[in-house]
Amino acid sequence: MSTQEEIIIKAEKRTIKGKQVSQLRRAGILPGVIYGHRVESQAIQMDRHTVSHQMASITPTTLVTVDVAGDKIKAFVRDRQRDVLYGTLTHLDFLAVSMTEKMRAAVEIELTGEAPVLENPIYLLNHSLNEIEIECFPQDMPERVLVDVSGIKTPEDSITIADLNLGENITILTDHSEVIVSVGYIAAEEVEAPAVESVTGEPAVVEKGKKTEEEEAA
Repeated sequence: MSTQEEIIIKAEKRTIKGKQVSQLRRAGILPGVIYGHRVESQAIQMDRHTVSHQMASITPTTLVTVDVAGDKIKAFVRDRQRDVLYGTLTHLDFLAVSMTEKMRAAVEIELTGEAPVLENPIYLLNHSLNEIEIECFPQDMPERVLVDVSGIKTPEDSITIADLNLGENITILTDHSEVIVSVGYIAAEEVEAPAVESVTGEPAVVEKGKKTEEEEAA
C-alpha cells in the first residue's frame, strides 16, 4: 500500500468569476473552488505552473492540504478540468473532508514485481480489476494499492481481493472473491481488430462533462 506525505497547495481567495476567469488563465493563474465538510464553498486561485507539477503525482485519493491565505484545509482533488487541445489544467475542484469521519473511495490498483510464469512466452497476465472500493479515515486513505505479482509462478496461480492485506485501519468493501490478476494464454494467431478513429476538435471541453465558469455565466 502506498503511503502519503503531506502535500501543501498554496492558494488565495478569488474574486474574479464567470467570463472574466479567462483573464486569470492568460496570466498564468489557475482558478479553482473548494467545498465540502464544514467549509463554505469558496472560489480560489493558484499558480498554474507550480500546481500543475504537483498534480502530476496526485491521485483522486491523495490527501492534500489547501492553504488558503493561512487557512489550512484538508481535501481531495475532486475534479480536474483540462483544455482538450493542449492538455493544460484550466480548473480544479477540491473536496474538503473531516479527519474524524470515515469515507468511502475507489482506489487504483497498481501491479508491481515480475511474475515467474511469464518466463514461458505462451502465458500472459490478465489484470481484471483496476480499482478497489475501501472505507477508512482520510488520513489512512492510500494513494494506490500495490499488488505484487512475483508469487504467480504457475498458470493456476491468481490474486484475489481476499489475498490483500491493507491493515486494520482500512475496510475492503469490494467482494473478496473478485480476481485481480490471473494467468492467460497468448493465442497462436492474433486477429487484428479494425482501427477506431477518434474524432477531436472541440476545444474548451472539460473532464466529466462539467461546464466552465465562463459557460455557466453566459
